[in-house]
Amino acid sequence: MMANRLRTLLTMLGIIIGITSVVLLLAVGDSMKRFIAKELEQLGTNMLFVSPGGDRAQQQRMRTGAAPALTMADAAALNALPSLAGAAGVLQGGFNLAVGNENASKTVHGVTPAMFKIRGWKIDKGSAFSDADVRAASRMVVIGKKIADQFFYKVDPLGKYIRIENVSFQVVGVLYGEGKQVDGGDLADYVLVPITASAANLVRLPFPGNVHYVVAQGKSGGNLQDAIQDINETLRDRHHIKFEQPDDFRIDNLASFAETAQKISAGLAALLGLIGAISLVVGGIGIMNIMLVSVTERTREIGIRMAIGAKPRDVLLQFLTEAVVICLVGGVFGILLATGAAAAITSTGKFDVFITLQAVVVACGFSSLVGVFFGFYPARRASKLLPVDCLRYE
Repeated sequence: MMANRLRTLLTMLGIIIGITSVVLLLAVGDSMKRFIAKELEQLGTNMLFVSPGGDRAQQQRMRTGAAPALTMADAAALNALPSLAGAAGVLQGGFNLAVGNENASKTVHGVTPAMFKIRGWKIDKGSAFSDADVRAASRMVVIGKKIADQFFYKVDPLGKYIRIENVSFQVVGVLYGEGKQVDGGDLADYVLVPITASAANLVRLPFPGNVHYVVAQGKSGGNLQDAIQDINETLRDRHHIKFEQPDDFRIDNLASFAETAQKISAGLAALLGLIGAISLVVGGIGIMNIMLVSVTERTREIGIRMAIGAKPRDVLLQFLTEAVVICLVGGVFGILLATGAAAAITSTGKFDVFITLQAVVVACGFSSLVGVFFGFYPARRASKLLPVDCLRYE
């Protein structure tokens, strides 16, 4: 191997590329699963979103006024269910925000104080509005960090006013953190007002007390399916829906979304690992080809060894050892290269990729198996040569 450095290096190159692919792709797949799990944990997997349905029966009920789609009274009834940790209605819409000459179009959420607990929202500065503020329909607002930076750059926003559709709302708090929420918005871009103030000043509703949707949270450790069943029975009873009639609401279970996302991420991780394994197999075929050429070139050497007493198993072990050593050394270089690539990806700040011990162990195991599997045939072929034929070979 040392006497034919270039050939050894070229043989090793296929394994280096294969191992790099396996380790890096396994690391990317594992990081992707952890990223999705983290995002879902932030959203809360025990969250239920109850929204109005779109069937014809619901439209007929709305026209006759028999049962508005969803109301704050519905949310209060759900909040009392023992299978739920809480429930709260939401009104939302796109409105123009303005402070001085600065203006922008943003989504404004009308919520109750219970929503802060249900969604896990925390206050960085100031405070959230209270139940008394909701009862009084007080014109106050809690904003995200991006909104604060946009309208109150380097100025304390607390106590200042934001005009929402030319209605002044006083800033009483700034939300902590940022990140995508289940509705697709960014927490740092949120604008929250008391739900009653939203109904009185911003959102125009066909029925008093309506809400656009209700957010419910299952109790920790409880059965979410029981909570869904309780919500279904409560709303059907409140909306006077007969047995044969369909629901006029829809319940979306975030846990089912999480399960689907985890299955997709696991499938993608397996696919990435398979792609890396294919690269490794290609490198193994390269080893077999080079080793076969090496056996042909070293036929006379094999004959001399056998002539002075080497047995076929000694020749077999020699060539098999060379193949395994090439794979293991190539595996080490491949792991180092994959680690460098992972560090480069992580340094971009867009996606964290970490090389796991499992990926390294799998890579080392694969490289050893490739060496044994693809090196065995050339080694066995070398061990089957006759010493007389080897010595006469030119």
